Amino acid sequence: MAFNLEMYPITYIARYDSKTGTWNEQWLEADTIPYDTLCKMPEAERQAVFANRNQLHIPAVSYTSQYGYGCFEGMKAYPRKDGKISIFRPDRNAKRFADSMRGLYCPPFPEDKYVEASLEFIRKNAALGYVPAYNPEWEKNNFASASAVYMRPYMNSEAAIGVGIAREPYVVICATSVSSYFKGGNTKAVTTKRIRATPHGTGCIKCASNYVISALAKKEAEDAGYMEVVYLDAVEHTFIQEGSSCNIFFLMHDGTLVTPELGDTILPGITRASVIELAQQNGITVEERPVSITEVMSSAAECFVTGTAAGITPIESLTHEGTERVFNNRNPGETGEKLQKILKGTQYGALTDTNNWNVIV
Repeated sequence: MAFNLEMYPITYIARYDSKTGTWNEQWLEADTIPYDTLCKMPEAERQAVFANRNQLHIPAVSYTSQYGYGCFEGMKAYPRKDGKISIFRPDRNAKRFADSMRGLYCPPFPEDKYVEASLEFIRKNAALGYVPAYNPEWEKNNFASASAVYMRPYMNSEAAIGVGIAREPYVVICATSVSSYFKGGNTKAVTTKRIRATPHGTGCIKCASNYVISALAKKEAEDAGYMEVVYLDAVEHTFIQEGSSCNIFFLMHDGTLVTPELGDTILPGITRASVIELAQQNGITVEERPVSITEVMSSAAECFVTGTAAGITPIESLTHEGTERVFNNRNPGETGEKLQKILKGTQYGALTDTNNWNVIV
């Protein structure tokens, strides 16, 4: 089970009031059916419940629906080994969400309200049984197939037509349960001639419209037999940028872990930042700098991508202009596996959270 539309029953929604400068909040209950009861319902009835939960009465015609003007976050809540539930670094998501809204020139959602609403959202849905239970079996593969709550906070503009910016946006938090993001099979990647982001554009904010190109490039890569696509820069078509919806890392032959430096074409991933910190804490030299496709094809020993959905996912090879660079004999690399074990173990409470990244619900 990766992403799906089996949405949770309780949704958070807030609307900005430009006259008072305040956010008006409410909780929407599509139903209060406990999860165990839902599972016992006939399939047709269960799907009808999910369809009803996916109906949210926000404007059909808006800057968001017409022009892709909007932003969103991806964050996870994790069932823990001690029986509790935690959200991983919600303060970082809160800041990035506010930065994205500022980047769209609309009123930013307050960071403290974001964290508070996220915690209450999990509490309300967990009370109805909609959080997966911790399974010790997950530990056997470093939580690669573990389940979690995928939370999707997003911004939607008010009713509007004609190109413009939001003055009274909505903020919504909804969720579903997820497991591994990538499909099974090969973990090969290929470069694309498509451009994800251009200088002075929206590449550094989690803007909804950015993901149209990602969807097209990813589909083309999958049709060609690859799992993932990798973007090069818009100016010189030489430097690595990101994967389809994730940041990317390379372990060089000298043991240095390299990832493209942040700028206005690179999304500042929360998992990316966490991996950098964990690597440094474990004695790995990390460089955030321009990394060319030529350097990768000649000097990279290991590759993995990172993201809230992807976690740390190994890449077995990268193909560029018909030439394939194979990493670590197509096996997951030692560095990526080590960091995955620490990151996921921390998120699921199997390891001590020495960085205090998890917020207990």
